[in-house]
Amino acid sequence: MNSKIVLGLLGATALAGCNLAPKYVRPIGAVPAALPQGGIYPVAATDAPDITKIGWRDFFTDDRLRNTIALGLENNRDLRIAAANVLQARAQYRIQRADLLPTATLSGSATYTNNVQGAAGALGGAAGGGTGAGTGSGPGTGTGGTGTGGIGGGTGSGTGSGVGAGAGAGIGSSSSDLEFYSVNAGFSAFELDLFGRVRNLSRAALEQYFATEEAQRSTRISLIAEIATAWLTYASDQDQLRISQDSLKSFAQSLELTRAQFRIGIASELEARQAETTYQAARNDIAVLKTRVAQDKNALDLLVGTPVSVALLPQGLGNDDAALRGLPANLASDVLLQRPDVLQAEHQLIAQNANIGAARAAMFPTISLTATLGTISTALSGLFSGGSFTYTGAPSVSLPLFDGGRRRGNLDVARAQQQAAVSSYERAVQTAFREVADALAQRGTIDEQISAQTARVNAATVALRISDARYRAGVESFLNTLDSQRTAYAAQQQLVTTRLNRESNLVELYRSLGGGLASDDPVERVDPRPLR
Repeated sequence: MNSKIVLGLLGATALAGCNLAPKYVRPIGAVPAALPQGGIYPVAATDAPDITKIGWRDFFTDDRLRNTIALGLENNRDLRIAAANVLQARAQYRIQRADLLPTATLSGSATYTNNVQGAAGALGGAAGGGTGAGTGSGPGTGTGGTGTGGIGGGTGSGTGSGVGAGAGAGIGSSSSDLEFYSVNAGFSAFELDLFGRVRNLSRAALEQYFATEEAQRSTRISLIAEIATAWLTYASDQDQLRISQDSLKSFAQSLELTRAQFRIGIASELEARQAETTYQAARNDIAVLKTRVAQDKNALDLLVGTPVSVALLPQGLGNDDAALRGLPANLASDVLLQRPDVLQAEHQLIAQNANIGAARAAMFPTISLTATLGTISTALSGLFSGGSFTYTGAPSVSLPLFDGGRRRGNLDVARAQQQAAVSSYERAVQTAFREVADALAQRGTIDEQISAQTARVNAATVALRISDARYRAGVESFLNTLDSQRTAYAAQQQLVTTRLNRESNLVELYRSLGGGLASDDPVERVDPRPLR
């Protein structure tokens, strides 16, 4: 019996290398081989750093912004949810991987009775793990009356003490107290994974875990970009508020002057009313911007997950960059394949491939094995003595003859899900390409916009100064001066907006390239090697 079981296990092990999952091939051709170049797209800087080596701490140059981001990575609730999802997926993988090995159990029992028939059944069940029938043979003299004969793999019967169908122990008079002890170890219904069903389910769980991990990285990179954008928006609105407050003072002086001239008949009521219109518009802008600054602070606090101290808040954008500007432009589109969201889609595609293998394996017979090894004795001290050991081995084969097409349907579902996963992966690559291309397009023209807006502010400021001097000299009407004030005010506001667009573009380019493709705080991964 031992040799048969060993040979069966060796044969199952030899067949265990069978895998019915389709060979994974990464989809290609969804996007061009290189990112857009030429035309409005920027020329690569010769001294640009390696994009794959830039972490966010190196990319953002403002210490206050770096500290704000670090605070957000520690306290943001969405990031905590993503981390919990990783832990959950890791645990699910471990649960699924456990099916690759048998679940061994150890049990022990003790029976005390004066019922001869009950004792015989207990002894037979403990020894053989089932119920059988056999007739004891051989004479024997019971003590105090008639006893039960030898007991093997089930319940035996006989007279006196002797040897039954197996190794047995004589049981004396039914009036005596009887004791039986047994210890058994083994496993039940362990599936021999001949066709790779369990291994493919384990591989699918592993890839889902990796996908969840990449989702956490994607959430982390998006959070960094959102915090940086919110911080820069707060700074921009502070600049806008300052411009409106400074302009309000100038508009107030013009309003007082035109009202005084109107009272003495030098200026018309139209000029006074138009001056008041500009003044009231600036007042409204200040009220709106104060609200917006407060809302910016609230949004930043939500992203960070805790109130941001005043020491970490910017007073304005200024002229200094808050991030590196020398990112390379002539990159191959293959760099996008390392974006966390693209990797997430690829892991999900590989998982669907494994699910096809599991569905195919379900079409074949399921072979399982139950085996136990134990010992039984009428005395506790004799549990591990010679002749008390027992064993069982029970292989089984199961193949449904008719299931109404359920297994075929499951295979079709797995194939359809794999096709959808291919399209999802290609869409993720195309989305990444579009985001980077859009960021590069804006980057190629943003410096020209900054230059034009700066020149416009300078020209509007000079025009306002000249127009005001001519008005005070009585050369031209106040309407020209009022128009110059409005033009200068709008030009200053637009310059601040353009500066915010430049800083936000750098953040978006960094995010769309995968956050530098460098993780500052990598997540610990489960060893993906299969169990042996």
